[in-house]
Amino acid sequence: MKRYINLSYSFFVLIVMIGMAFSSCKKEASTGVPSIRYIRITDPLKSDSLLTGAYLGGTIAIVGNNLGSIKEIWFNDQKAYLNPNYVTDQSVIVTVPDSIPVVVTDKMKLVYGAADTLSLDFKAIVPAPTVTSMVCEYVKDGDIATIQGDFFIDDPNKPLQVIFTGNIPGQIQSLSKKNISVKVPIGAGVGPITVKSLYGSTLSKFYLRDNRNIFLDFDNLVCLNAWQNGHYSNSSPDPISGKYDRFSGTMKGGIGATWDEVSFAFYLWPKKAGRDSVPLYSGDLSKAAIKFECNVYSAWSASALQIIFTPYALKDQNAFLTDKTVPRALWMPWKAIGSYITNGWTTVTIPLSDFIYAHDGTTCKTKLTQDMMYGCNFFLYNGGVAGTDCTPGLAIDNIRIVPIQ
Repeated sequence: MKRYINLSYSFFVLIVMIGMAFSSCKKEASTGVPSIRYIRITDPLKSDSLLTGAYLGGTIAIVGNNLGSIKEIWFNDQKAYLNPNYVTDQSVIVTVPDSIPVVVTDKMKLVYGAADTLSLDFKAIVPAPTVTSMVCEYVKDGDIATIQGDFFIDDPNKPLQVIFTGNIPGQIQSLSKKNISVKVPIGAGVGPITVKSLYGSTLSKFYLRDNRNIFLDFDNLVCLNAWQNGHYSNSSPDPISGKYDRFSGTMKGGIGATWDEVSFAFYLWPKKAGRDSVPLYSGDLSKAAIKFECNVYSAWSASALQIIFTPYALKDQNAFLTDKTVPRALWMPWKAIGSYITNGWTTVTIPLSDFIYAHDGTTCKTKLTQDMMYGCNFFLYNGGVAGTDCTPGLAIDNIRIVPIQ
């Protein structure tokens, strides 16, 4: 029976260990013709899982004799990258290229010696679409949404489809292997989307206009009676869904050079705001993320957006903001590029497993726990990275915690 196995990142460490073992062996020049005994997955504990095909992007182990002379491996018309550390006379570890073949032969071709070739039957399987995210989850009917992922394959005999909640198809404007631009149809409901291709169908984990578990929307769910309630607006920039909170002002580029709660902070203290003692999220914290929509309309190039969760009773003090025992997330999209500005609204996703930092960018020794999941605080400060002077403008809306696995 043929077995097609999708190889995951969970085998990465084993692959490295196998590769290190191979590279530590003394290599001798191969003089004989390569021969293949079998092909298997790279987990040594599953050596009986033999393959006659593998998904694009999957890593396989070719086992045989005289393999050290192999110079190239082709899957259909796509050439694979060969790491010499993973090539020995007995084994070759190689990743199937993730490019879609133009000419499908269902063959693996090995080039060895001067220019000799060995060919065998092996299917490079195109997987179903991978649907990872939307640039912005809050898109109105009739506007264009950008979906990100992989293996978005349009076939003339079975065109790619994007289906919104309510079983309503969207009109695709353009697509590439990793991106789809689609017009959100009239009547599209809140919920996941489905992407269908010739090779399968995938339901997204994210929702269009995700309204699950929103705890701050700055319309009905607001910060009341806190030290800093924020600055609410619905213009300049245009809103994504009602009012939003705005951060704006002047910021120095030195590490921790600006501390301005009035301009760059809002705190949700649930007890003081009259909210019941109910956690913001009671599910598995390791499988959830905080999400919000953000429009960085004026260039941002200093300090981190810090996010902290706090116990129910905390109020009327800000010492916890620089307490190194309080774990937090630090969002600094400007760090890699020097200055950051968005093209309108975008959805920011930060896994709760990333709440591991202190205010200065060092690792916090305290882990995020369920008893902290009642209040929430956003503020711009420090982060441990020097930036440049700026006058940032950030609009923030629809703060929520949702499952991501």
